Amino acid sequence: MGFPFYCLWFSIDSNIRMSRRCIYVWLMLVGGVFFSCQSEGREKQPEKKETAVIQINALQNEIHQTIEHFGASDAWSCQFVGLWPEQKKRAIAELLFSQEEDASGNPKGIGLSLWRFNIGAGSAEQGNQSGIGDEWRRAESFLNADGTYNWDKQAGQVWFAQAAQEFGVEHLLVFPNSPPVYMTNTGKAFAKDGGSNLSPEKYNEFGNYLAEVVQGLNQMGLQVDYVSPVNEPQWDWSDGGQEGTPFWNNEIAGIVKALNSALDEKGLGTKIDIAEAGKINYLYEEADKRGRGEQVSDFFHPDSENYIGDLSHVGGAISGHSYFTTSPYTTAIQQRKNVKEAVGTVEGLHYWMSEYCILGDNAGEINGSGRDLGIDPALYMARVIHNDLTVAEASAWHWWLGVSPYDYKDGLVYIDYQKEDGDYYESKMLWALGNYSRFIRPGYQRIGVRIDGESKQSSDLLVSAYLDSKEDKLVYVIVNSGIKSIDIRLTRNGKDLEDKSIYITSKDKDLAPLSLDGMEDDITLPARSIATIVSN
Repeated sequence: MGFPFYCLWFSIDSNIRMSRRCIYVWLMLVGGVFFSCQSEGREKQPEKKETAVIQINALQNEIHQTIEHFGASDAWSCQFVGLWPEQKKRAIAELLFSQEEDASGNPKGIGLSLWRFNIGAGSAEQGNQSGIGDEWRRAESFLNADGTYNWDKQAGQVWFAQAAQEFGVEHLLVFPNSPPVYMTNTGKAFAKDGGSNLSPEKYNEFGNYLAEVVQGLNQMGLQVDYVSPVNEPQWDWSDGGQEGTPFWNNEIAGIVKALNSALDEKGLGTKIDIAEAGKINYLYEEADKRGRGEQVSDFFHPDSENYIGDLSHVGGAISGHSYFTTSPYTTAIQQRKNVKEAVGTVEGLHYWMSEYCILGDNAGEINGSGRDLGIDPALYMARVIHNDLTVAEASAWHWWLGVSPYDYKDGLVYIDYQKEDGDYYESKMLWALGNYSRFIRPGYQRIGVRIDGESKQSSDLLVSAYLDSKEDKLVYVIVNSGIKSIDIRLTRNGKDLEDKSIYITSKDKDLAPLSLDGMEDDITLPARSIATIVSN
């Protein structure tokens, strides 16, 4: 029994004067409790959401680039992971390659459409004498010292390439970081004193070797679509950190000509990808690398001494890496505008962003050091993808390591640093890439987007749209980096979308389908999330 009720009972039973006083006190107390509860209830009630609905319209008649593929690389861990127990390596392959869904509608994987195969230079056979301290960054070579080939080598990588094909990955690209150690000037898979590690008289031999590898993989049932003969030729590659060699543009032109002839002689249809620039600005300016920059004009303008744009196997793309050019935001945007402008000077040429992971300090925005499976690096990655696709108009986008053992923000799937067996871990970066790769298939076209009547994007809200004209399917990808949820209304040519499916990557979701129960035309997207909306 509470105090006010006890007081009332006592007063009536004994003294009327006291009763009036107690009744008064009782009423005051009850009233105070009542009004206090009312006030407390008002304070606890959530504030009414006052967010305005953001109108987003896809413009089907504003056509931009055709998307060719989204990819990642097997370097260097797949040489070991491809030999792990079958169940584990297949589970990792499913995460990277599968386009299927489970019984609940959750994607089993991110459906990459290109896989990058690292052709080793033979440093693994040299062991500690290779000068490369990290065993995981050494690689076998199909080529033996006596000039014969052993196609049983690089077996772990071959397994992953075959798994990619089984899961329906459309394209395979092969790339060396260095010529074989039997051809290099140093006898090792890395250079010395910033000079290239291949003499000109070896260009034909190197070209023939690459064509032999392409043909050998083809004979294993692996159709090689592209070969990329040089990698980040602007860097010195002299510290023994991995296989690698620098090249000047005139040297690259000589290698490509030799490779083109070798592919012709073998009757191979493989296209040549150049030049895997270490930073995207080397595509449009000389910058700090005299003779290694301005690669668009040097390779694709007919008046250049290094012109190779008319060779039969040179594809219609030039490739560069987004490292060290993603922050601050305004600088990143300008550099991508410069890439688009430079590529646009060559009719029919398009741009591939062919390698990226989060490196360095990034102007304080995010640090590449330290493994992070969470949403922060995933949101940063999604921003880079968006800007590369919508500002630079990249027709391809490739992440660096498909599988990483390192304490760095460089992997999609992470593994224990163990060669024979171990555990594996999904990252949010895996699923963030899946918001693009799983749904935007080769042949889709990027189309224009207007936000509330404007074409401008912001670093907190990034929107892009892609159209499959054959199936009349529209795909929106929206990156909400803000700390609040947002309400959006999506339209296509001014008409509301129908038959929508929504997939969310966020702190607690991995490309998970979002229920549309309670939603009509408006969609609420969670804070700090990446959303893909598919409409037929």
